[in-house]
Amino acid sequence: MAQTKGPDPAYAKQQDATLQQMKGNLAKSAESKIKFVDVTTCYSCHKDIKEFHLNSKHSNVNCAYCHTGAENHLAKNGKADGINQSIGTRTDHAACATCHQEQFNSFATVNHESGAKIEKATARGVSPLFDKLMAPHGFTREHNEPRSHVFMNLDHLIVDRSYGGRFQLKDWTYITDSKAVLTNMWELVLKDADPANSDQKIFLPGTATAANPVCMNCKSFDNILKWKYMGDPDPRAKWSRVSKPVEFARDVNHALNCYMCHDPHSSAPRVVRDALIQAVVDRGEGTYPYDKAKSEKNPMKKVTFRDGFRAIGLLSKPDSVLMCAQCHVEYNCNPGFEPGAGPNGTDKPVTMADQRTNLFQWSNVFDYNKKMVDKFGNFKDFRHSVTGAALSKIQHPETETFWMSKHEREGVQCKDCHMGKVDKGGKTFTNHQQKSPRYMLKETCVKCHGEMTEQDAKYQIDSIQNYTRGRIAKAEFWLAQLIDTFARARAVGVAPEAIKAAQKHHDDAQTQWEWWTAENSVGFHNPAAARKSLTQSVVESQAGIKVLTDAMAAKTAVPVAAAAPAAPPGPATATK
Repeated sequence: MAQTKGPDPAYAKQQDATLQQMKGNLAKSAESKIKFVDVTTCYSCHKDIKEFHLNSKHSNVNCAYCHTGAENHLAKNGKADGINQSIGTRTDHAACATCHQEQFNSFATVNHESGAKIEKATARGVSPLFDKLMAPHGFTREHNEPRSHVFMNLDHLIVDRSYGGRFQLKDWTYITDSKAVLTNMWELVLKDADPANSDQKIFLPGTATAANPVCMNCKSFDNILKWKYMGDPDPRAKWSRVSKPVEFARDVNHALNCYMCHDPHSSAPRVVRDALIQAVVDRGEGTYPYDKAKSEKNPMKKVTFRDGFRAIGLLSKPDSVLMCAQCHVEYNCNPGFEPGAGPNGTDKPVTMADQRTNLFQWSNVFDYNKKMVDKFGNFKDFRHSVTGAALSKIQHPETETFWMSKHEREGVQCKDCHMGKVDKGGKTFTNHQQKSPRYMLKETCVKCHGEMTEQDAKYQIDSIQNYTRGRIAKAEFWLAQLIDTFARARAVGVAPEAIKAAQKHHDDAQTQWEWWTAENSVGFHNPAAARKSLTQSVVESQAGIKVLTDAMAAKTAVPVAAAAPAAPPGPATATK
């Protein structure tokens, strides 16, 4: 608990400007609307929260700002009514915006510079051959490049692979209405094709029903008090990994809650994503698994509540790499299978009841496949429709890509490039819009690289990303060649051993390629790793092609006939 008695001095200094905005404004803005409670009464039961709150930057923030129904809570002696708590907890951004108005405004502003939604599997997208390489995975229905965080929930609900087209925009003009999304997304923005039913089913052709409660956990943590650690079923939990996806989705309203990164009681830096806490603390892999010394400098402390029902991960100092790692990371969030582990060599299903369906692998691209075999039972997501290879679906591994890069080695964090400082009215705050440094080069690249101009910085970004796009294109070409070779090999009936050997090459080539189409920096977070990995993908694809072409050659070769005996000489011909 020593870490909870007050934030790190560096963090306190970072917040000074915000606190100046709060002084003289906090009570005025809300005192007439909120019935304050006696915090000592709350402390008498919530002794762990007292440790967080009493000596913190938020010590003057009354409990009633974030909790409702205190009278009912006291009348019931704090006891829950089944799965329903006797006190309400606000999960909306407005609770924090009472004081942190500028941070909220920046979060709620549409980032037009990042561009509109664009499908990755298009000629203009990062992965034109994506659908062929990923068939028949649900992501082939729709897979978009990212846009403003404020739309995280909305975009998940309307994407064609999640709910079968059940949820749709009332009108396409709402695609940029961040205010409506934040205030009442379900009533103002969305329509439900079947509001009386909660079964996952197809409503529009070409869609899929691949969503589940785990994949919503990086979009929102509205369920923070309704979800047991790791999503295990529990009588005290309203939701779990095996809950109905549609019912779970309807209970989620707010994208990227402030308290995912900022502890509301102590104001200290933290994470709440359970699979991250499990990887760092429970499995003992550390905050930086490839750098033990750096992990020890900023360890994560797991703090549990309600007899282990839920947990948070406290950081000894702010580290936006870890805060962002709650979402920008590769993870399992769906059922899968263990190849050949079932009866008679069949695939063994892994259902949502298995905790591996809520998993952070916490590995870089080079160790990923081996770690999946050695530590996680060779969990796989799908089999390719043409090759039959058991493959993984990579998500968005920005954190693992950034590890050991030049910028990470120099101590750069996500916020330094994506959340610049803003001066307004003589006060400074952190921009919570999260956008590419390409659109704020003076505040990011040039700030550290004083020898650069903004034009130089943009040129370097473009150079790295253009090179990486070229390597992605080459990796996709050779993967496509490998897939086509499988089809020809099967047509001539090559030996199963050859197919199996080539499938292993396909698995390795696929991971080394897809990592960079799922990762959203197009190589900029770690150019050296991108080059090495994508080149290795080409090598693996070519090796798989050779296995199959050699097998086809052996299968179709015509045996050489034994030499025939020489014919006896014919009768002599008379000549004149």
